[in-house]
Amino acid sequence: MSARILEDSPNARINKTILDRYLSLPLQENIVQATYVWIDGTGEDLRCKDRTLDFIPQSPKELPVWNYDGSSCYQAEGSNSDTYLYPVAIYKDPFRRGNNILVMCDTYKFDGTPTETNKRKTCLEVNNKCVDEEPWFGIEQEYTFLDFDGHPLGWPKNGFPGPQGPYYCGVGANKVYARDIVDAHYRACLYAGIKVSGTNAEVMPAQWEFQVGPCVGISIGDDLWMARFLLHRISEEFGIVSTLDPKPMPGDWNGAGAHTNVSTKAMREDGGIRDIEKAVAKLSKCHERHIRAYDPKQGQDNARRLTGKHETSSINDFSAGVANRGCSIRIPRGVNDDGKGYFEDRRPSSNCDPYSVVEAILRTICLDE
Repeated sequence: MSARILEDSPNARINKTILDRYLSLPLQENIVQATYVWIDGTGEDLRCKDRTLDFIPQSPKELPVWNYDGSSCYQAEGSNSDTYLYPVAIYKDPFRRGNNILVMCDTYKFDGTPTETNKRKTCLEVNNKCVDEEPWFGIEQEYTFLDFDGHPLGWPKNGFPGPQGPYYCGVGANKVYARDIVDAHYRACLYAGIKVSGTNAEVMPAQWEFQVGPCVGISIGDDLWMARFLLHRISEEFGIVSTLDPKPMPGDWNGAGAHTNVSTKAMREDGGIRDIEKAVAKLSKCHERHIRAYDPKQGQDNARRLTGKHETSSINDFSAGVANRGCSIRIPRGVNDDGKGYFEDRRPSSNCDPYSVVEAILRTICLDE
């Protein structure tokens, strides 16, 4: 990226090579730097802080419960601000490497009840009721790079790029921007142990996508949230903003979603297309409930994206079809031909909470709620 584009970004000006002097300092073998990561009161943004351990943990259960100032994260009053972090998943740290770790955490209030944005607790409870169904999930996370001034990266400052068409899976400096960040993020996710399965440039210039999965049950939420953390953390080093806004640019530009691919054991077996069709029929009866669960503002964010245009369905209507990207639910052509596999729910917004999405889907297709 040119210095001119990022001239207002303080992070982009910092000489990153200086840090290597200190990251290379030797530590005792049993010393671990642990970065605790959690979802704040917005239900969208992530926070983190570090602590030193004098042992190498093998399980989240071995890690200490920690606390933070919930009043500074929109999760508590200043007069009673202690909010608690309960570790739920451990990942390798691609920044510090070695034995150092990233820790995904649940958040709880002083009285032991989950915070309003702790959607993992109920998701796990629902998932545990569906273990025999062996649900698999894969989520396609779309996002957009912004310059430090909030304008899409690489776009003319006083205008717009050419119409959509050449950018999707594009190659060339006039078609894609910031592939360096994409590749860095991809590699960091793999190193961390996140089940990232691919990445590609998207339809709108400066928009990209990475895919996580297939994951079993609750792990799709853990992996996706940590992948989002890595995306923001790596973008920070480049002086770039990564936004999950589902419609970052109004007008004739694609929005951003988190298309969710779903499969149960029965769907993956011969004749599973019948189970897919049954699931779609169940989803058709709960459209409004799912829309409320599919973005952190209970559908208000998705209303800007699900217009029936730009490869989306209408937020007001449920639809399903084979190989149709303008439907609520898409059954891939290959799945229809094979008679088994999975379906894609195209309604979740890019800033959705994957725990809420998974819970809603399992309640509908497995628990018949």
